[in-house]
Amino acid sequence: MTKETADWIAVDWGTSALRLWAMRADGSVLAARESDQGMARLTPDGFEPALLALAAPLLDPGRVTDVVICGMAGARQGWIEAPYAPVPCSPLSQLPVRAPARDGRIAVHVLAGLSQAEPPDVMRGEETQIAGFLAHEPQFDGVLCLPGTHTKWVILRGGCVREFHTVMTGESFALYSEHSVLRHVMEPGWDASAFAAAVGQGRDRPESVATALFAIRARAMLDPAGAALPGVARARLSGLLLGLELAATRSIWQGRAVVVLGAPALCAHYIDALEASDAPAVRFDRDEPARAGLAVAHQRIVKGAA
Repeated sequence: MTKETADWIAVDWGTSALRLWAMRADGSVLAARESDQGMARLTPDGFEPALLALAAPLLDPGRVTDVVICGMAGARQGWIEAPYAPVPCSPLSQLPVRAPARDGRIAVHVLAGLSQAEPPDVMRGEETQIAGFLAHEPQFDGVLCLPGTHTKWVILRGGCVREFHTVMTGESFALYSEHSVLRHVMEPGWDASAFAAAVGQGRDRPESVATALFAIRARAMLDPAGAALPGVARARLSGLLLGLELAATRSIWQGRAVVVLGAPALCAHYIDALEASDAPAVRFDRDEPARAGLAVAHQRIVKGAA
């Protein structure tokens, strides 16, 4: 019996992880693979071996297989730099860059990110998720929020990214909760009421966050019985930072339709915070928008080669 091989391969290459899908011609997934070989662990000459460690068993030795990659493989420190496309533009407006590959079984196509001149901003990888979203919702006119380490707020209209803004809320939460004095009070759990109150404070009184952060620690010292309830400090820190984010992006989300795209638990926090801010939001619940965007890119590559 002949082993089935991929028609083409989709790759989402992040800073900390590599995700790969072996795709059939009909759009179904033959196999999914993942490793910890993100960009942060690799030098430019390490990308091809990291890819082949997952993909080699899925390749047909008798033909060349397209590999379409989004994310940090296209960064300056990645496999090959894929220049940013300036907005406004469609999320996959720029042609992919061919990366050099020693293995003759693969043709590697690296997708470009997006850039914004003013205020200065960049994204790499999220543009492919946006393309996947638009493949399902081509008429969407509103705001797409992609929560994460560096949350993106993206204004979409007419199938184009009109503008976008990045907020480092996820990274800030990690820094405060793991590397500051607040790490001593970050107990497991989650207190929804503490989160909601903190979101309101950060959103409506952003100037108060500078002192409210240390107050999380002080509250635990002065009122250990109350402040140490499961998840109170963690939820309050998250709420203050997310409220601060909503204050900074108010002109983007206020009065517009908002769709949140990402991990379910994180999306739920954003939706709760937005709904409490009179901005009803829904979660985009389709699986793997990055894979859907990579499929759009692959079709364009195929058509371009025809």
